[in-house]
Amino acid sequence: MNIYLHVEISSREFDSKLLLAILAASRGHQVIISNIEILEKGLKRGWLPPGIFHTKSLTPDVFKMKRHQDIINSGSKVTSIDEESSIDRFGYEEFSNLRYSKESIDQSSAVFTWGDEDFETLKKKYLSNSEKIFKTGSPRVDLWRPSILEYWKTPKTIPKKPFLLVSSNLGSIFESISLKERIGIMKENGYLDRSPRLLKEKFLRVSNDFNKAIIFTEAIKHLSKYNNGYDIVVRPHPIEDIDMWKILLNGTPNVHVIREGAISSWVKKSFAVMHHACTTAIECTISNKPLVTYVPSELKNHIYQENHSNQLGHKVDSKDKLLEKINSLFELALNRKVETKIQSLPPSVLKKVYIDKNELSAEKIVKVWENILSQKIYKPINVTLLRIFILKMNINRLIGDFLKIFFKSYLGPIGTKKNNQKFLKINHSDVNYSIKKLQNLLKIKKKIEFKLISDNTILIRRL
Repeated sequence: MNIYLHVEISSREFDSKLLLAILAASRGHQVIISNIEILEKGLKRGWLPPGIFHTKSLTPDVFKMKRHQDIINSGSKVTSIDEESSIDRFGYEEFSNLRYSKESIDQSSAVFTWGDEDFETLKKKYLSNSEKIFKTGSPRVDLWRPSILEYWKTPKTIPKKPFLLVSSNLGSIFESISLKERIGIMKENGYLDRSPRLLKEKFLRVSNDFNKAIIFTEAIKHLSKYNNGYDIVVRPHPIEDIDMWKILLNGTPNVHVIREGAISSWVKKSFAVMHHACTTAIECTISNKPLVTYVPSELKNHIYQENHSNQLGHKVDSKDKLLEKINSLFELALNRKVETKIQSLPPSVLKKVYIDKNELSAEKIVKVWENILSQKIYKPINVTLLRIFILKMNINRLIGDFLKIFFKSYLGPIGTKKNNQKFLKINHSDVNYSIKKLQNLLKIKKKIEFKLISDNTILIRRL
C-alpha cells in the first residue's frame, strides 16, 4: 500500500508523521512524507501511484475540497486528523462547524480524532458519516508519553545552564502576513460564513495579544533579573516572526529566543514550562513536566482566560508569585529527578486526548488504513520518476521567479514574497537518527529504508 503523509508545519507535525511512516513501513507499506504541492500534483498527474492521502484537516473551503476530489479521482483515498486539534479549549461544537462539513467528510474515507470530545461531537453532528469517524488518538500525543520521551534529542542550540521554557502563541500579532491578509483568507475559505462571530473574536484576540506580549515581556525581564541562576528560552510559535521577540527582549541577560526543531525537544530538556493559553500545557501535563500558568490580573478578561490549558499546572497571578514558583521548581529540579511514569491525568485532559496504554494511536491509524485498502493492490512508487517530477517543478518555479523579478523591474512592486517558515528543509542525518531512535524505542527489528528525495520529501519503506 502507498501512503502519502501531508505535512504543513514541520516543527509541529513531522515527527508524528515519521512515527506513522515507520510503523506503516514495518508492516510492508511504502510511505512518502512531503508538502501539499508535491503530493497533490504528483497524484493528479500520475507521477505518484494511487494510495492513501492523509492530510491535516478537512476544512470545507472550495479550494481544499476541489483538491481532495481531484486526488480521489486519481484513484486515491483521503483520510485526516485535524492538526489544529482544539484540545486547549473547552467544547468542540464551534470547531466542528469551522473545520468540517457533511460534504468534506463525504469525501474522506476516515476521520481520526484526538479523544472523546471531538469523537462524540463529530459522530453526533455528522451522523450519516459516523462509520468513518474513529477514536484513535493522535500520533503527536504518542510522542508526549513518558515512555517515548527518549525520542526527543537535545537541541543543538540549548543553553549551558538549566533553563525555563516560555512557550509563545502570539501568532495573531507576530505573524509575518498582515491582519488584512489573514481576514481575507478566512473570508475566502468560508470561515466567516460558518461562524459569524469569528471576525469580532479575531479583533479581540489581536487587541488582547498586544497586551499579553507586553505583560509577558515584563515578566520575562523580571525573571531574568531576580532568578536563582537559570536561563530562559523563549520559543516562538512556528508562524511567529522570531525577530519580534528579539526586539522586545533585546539586551535581556540569560534570555534566548530560539525556534530550533520541535517544541517537544525543548519541553523535555527544560526544568519547567511557562505559558498562557497554550496547547503545550497539555503536552507538559501528559509528559509529567512542571508547568506554570501565568494569568496576571491584567489578563483576567483576556479572550483566552477560560481556555482549558489555563486550568492546568501551577497557576500564578503576579510577577512576584511567578518568580517564587519558578525559583522553587528550579531548586526541586536541582535536588531530585522528575518521575517518568504516567501519572493520573486530570479528567479534563482525558476528555480531550485518548491514550490507550496497550497500543499507540499511530498503530490504530495504520490498521484503519489497511482495512480501507485491504482488497486493493497498488503499484510501487517509482523513485526516479518522482525525482524527475520534483526537478521539473523546481525548474518551473525558478522560471516563474525570474519572470516576476523581470516584470517587477519594469512594472514596479508586485507583491512581497513571504519566507516559508512552516516546512523547513529536511536534514538527512537528523531524520536517519530519528528513524533509528524510534525503531529502538518501538522494538521494530525489520530493516527500514529511508531515501531523501528532495529538500522536503522523503520515502520510507521496508527492505
